[in-house]
Amino acid sequence: MLKIRTVRHGSPEYWETIQLRRRILRTPLGLDFDPEDLEKEVRDLHIAGFDLARLVGCLVLTPENAEDIKMRQVAVDDQIQGKGIGTELVIFSERLARDRGYKRMVLSARDTAVPFYERLKYAKEGDEFEEVTVPHWRMVKEL
Repeated sequence: MLKIRTVRHGSPEYWETIQLRRRILRTPLGLDFDPEDLEKEVRDLHIAGFDLARLVGCLVLTPENAEDIKMRQVAVDDQIQGKGIGTELVIFSERLARDRGYKRMVLSARDTAVPFYERLKYAKEGDEFEEVTVPHWRMVKEL
């Protein structure tokens, strides 16, 4: 059974999310994390999904301003993608953001992830752009 919760920056669970994010999002592109960028994540909300004690998915919420919060670094273990874990993480995160007073969720979706976010009622905003060497779209959803 999937249990989703926030994890504290710097905690053992946080470092587990870094390993998952690295494996799913960075290593395939020949990239790694900059330690300075990870230090900045202290101000972010870190969401993690666990199946029993095993981390299976995670994402990061970064406040942009009083109304907008950015969802980023969404990663689900590649052995179990397609089982609804990403959807549950996003729904949990939307509820958390709404409860904290945010009005809009914004994100930069890889071109391949756009259909996933469209199913969750996110809309493209603007033109395609390149980020971390791959095509992305800015997407938004009113909370």
